[in-house]
Amino acid sequence: MRNSLLTLVLFISVFSLRGQELTIPQLSQYLADNPFVMSPTYAGIGDHVKIRLNGLTQWVGIKDAPDTQSLAADMRIGEKSGIGTLLYNDSNGETKQQGARFSFAHHLTLDRYDDEFLSFGISYNFNQFRIDNTNPDLVADPSYVGDKATTNHNFDLGVLYRYDKFYFSVNASNILDKDLSNFNALYEPNRLRNYYVYTGYRYMKKRTSKMEIEPSVLFQLFESDGRSVTDLNLKFRFYDFEDYFYAGINYRFLNDQIGNPLYIAPIAGLKKSNFYFGYSYQVILNELLGYSSGTHVITLGVDLFQGISNCRCTY
Repeated sequence: MRNSLLTLVLFISVFSLRGQELTIPQLSQYLADNPFVMSPTYAGIGDHVKIRLNGLTQWVGIKDAPDTQSLAADMRIGEKSGIGTLLYNDSNGETKQQGARFSFAHHLTLDRYDDEFLSFGISYNFNQFRIDNTNPDLVADPSYVGDKATTNHNFDLGVLYRYDKFYFSVNASNILDKDLSNFNALYEPNRLRNYYVYTGYRYMKKRTSKMEIEPSVLFQLFESDGRSVTDLNLKFRFYDFEDYFYAGINYRFLNDQIGNPLYIAPIAGLKKSNFYFGYSYQVILNELLGYSSGTHVITLGVDLFQGISNCRCTY
């Protein structure tokens, strides 16, 4: 019975991933002071070359559960622009994907005295996706059995508005339909567009305070099947000059099941000199609870080559 249930869970996870192809899973990586993994609009915001290595292991204890590794880097070019890249490797049961994202962002100053900025970002995505359907027990249509693979090219678009400590961004990923020439169009969706809205505020009681409070919300909508999820986040930073450590909580739920969260994730991390570390442990609160010890997300980072800009839009 246990093996049958786990097989069913993995079967569901394979098909639930289809609407997210060409996009690495957006769990809590962005909360590790790393919003560039979510949106190209953040490329070049900061005075360093920012490098972040992310490791994501979901549903520890379940065989062939989702596992993702990514390497993100972005930097400023000129006074008002930035570039970045994201490399990733992702596996989920019978599906595997590797790819890269190349991003450009431009930052406009609306009011230099009130720190009001508007940023536009675009990404080109390259993805190699493969699904191993050699197990006929997991395939509804016998003609669909086999090892299928495809290469896809796509784009992301984003807009970011910042006013002092407030931020609001809207992003659309995978705006082009998927090439289904190597897949059965009856079972495989071709609309991969995902929409993200991310907003929050960084509150510090006074400039001399050492503690900052940052509530934020992430809304995700998957066009392929109409699913949507929301993250409610609360984060506390404690500063020691330019160094800091933080702690907080991430609460995720399906929008038609607000009181029944998918998970609750404590988060913590620190920045010391040019080095960065972040960690999140996601406590599963659905049917997988009896089979998995949870999900681990680790971020390691380093900031290199500090630069100077006369434009506050890249701070």
